[in-house]
Amino acid sequence: MTLSFRHTGIIAATLATLVLSTAAQDLHAFQDSSRLVSIGGSLTEIIYALGEEDRLVARDQTALYPAAAAALPDVGYMRRLAPEGVLSVGPTALLVVEGSGPPEALEVLVDAGVEYQTVPESFSAEGILTKVRAVGQALDVTDKAEALASELDAALKAVQARTADLTDRKRVLFVLSVEGGKIQASGTDTAANGIIELAGALNAVTEYPGYKALTEEAIIAAAPDVILMMERGEDHSAIDADLFGNPAIALTPAGRDHAIIRLEGSYLLGFGPRAPQAVTDLVDALYGE
Repeated sequence: MTLSFRHTGIIAATLATLVLSTAAQDLHAFQDSSRLVSIGGSLTEIIYALGEEDRLVARDQTALYPAAAAALPDVGYMRRLAPEGVLSVGPTALLVVEGSGPPEALEVLVDAGVEYQTVPESFSAEGILTKVRAVGQALDVTDKAEALASELDAALKAVQARTADLTDRKRVLFVLSVEGGKIQASGTDTAANGIIELAGALNAVTEYPGYKALTEEAIIAAAPDVILMMERGEDHSAIDADLFGNPAIALTPAGRDHAIIRLEGSYLLGFGPRAPQAVTDLVDALYGE
């Protein structure tokens, strides 16, 4: 049987995905992590929290915290990596969060002799602890990682206990953007959905995974009590005018009350060491201190 170019490409992409999936399940101590590149803001934060930042020689665009990380060379956006950018810093190891790529870029790095490992990502309390332990394993500092994981676990359980007995849970609509009158919002299987659930609230939209533009009917049916957005340093008055000027938003409880919460994006959605405090801030904003 002769395979077309299209079929060959599909097979190659499938194999690459399988390679990445296998890597995510096969974490071990790097042979040499003295010149480490971290891809994924939460991984970089974990490395700093473990006190292992001296290994870092570069990071990706999503690593904005702590401030010292922003001073490191930037090798590009995690989902659009260019091998030459990563190789330019002379790495001995590459630690990437699940979803980074593209797969062909990672393959080039492997062919160039750079050992890489993929850390699994899930937007839950357990997912945070798994990432911490995975980073600790890759850097051969499992004792440090276990101590950090225990600390974060206790903090997450403490804040979740505050909302455990709530009977009236807030319905929250996470709005990614407001452009041209279209409300781009989060459904399930997103970091936004995860943080809403950790804060003891309900995602107002559960009919689809990921992010998409909502119809007016869907917005009205969602009936959010609160709108949650990322703080990006924009002119809030202009954005609020677009948001609350939307006829469908205006008919919701959040629209009538102009109820909106903003938190910095990497802090709110990072699912790294700052997650317990981000959840705490969100709980305070939703239900009061």
